[in-house]
Amino acid sequence: MASVSVEITTRASPAQSWDAVRDVGALHTRLVPGFVVDTALIPGGRRVTFTGGRVVDEPIIDCNDQIRRLVWTLVYGQSPITHYNSAVQVFAHETGGSRLLWTTDVLPHEAAAMLKGLMQQGAAAMTAALDKIADA
Repeated sequence: MASVSVEITTRASPAQSWDAVRDVGALHTRLVPGFVVDTALIPGGRRVTFTGGRVVDEPIIDCNDQIRRLVWTLVYGQSPITHYNSAVQVFAHETGGSRLLWTTDVLPHEAAAMLKGLMQQGAAAMTAALDKIADA
């Protein structure tokens, strides 16, 4: 299994960052606008539409307010991915604001390179959105 991680820092406080992360139905408006264009709540999770038109169902595994960590998977369908588990956790940053760690475990290994690029795009959108929340 391959693990892919991206980390961001933002001026948004841990509380502001966590509030946006845990709002699982608002990816397209609060957390990663431009990377995701629509999010709809479905039983047990969300249906996510990405900028390129790809639509995936993401069951929510855990939303833990104590440690500010959200975990989800995806429904595989016709995808070549056979395992996918992703988590975002919010931490206080030592110089103020917050630090977010987004980690995805995936099979087959070959999917990791493609996911890394997508996660980097998502992380850029996330940083911009959270900094905008901090500045509001």
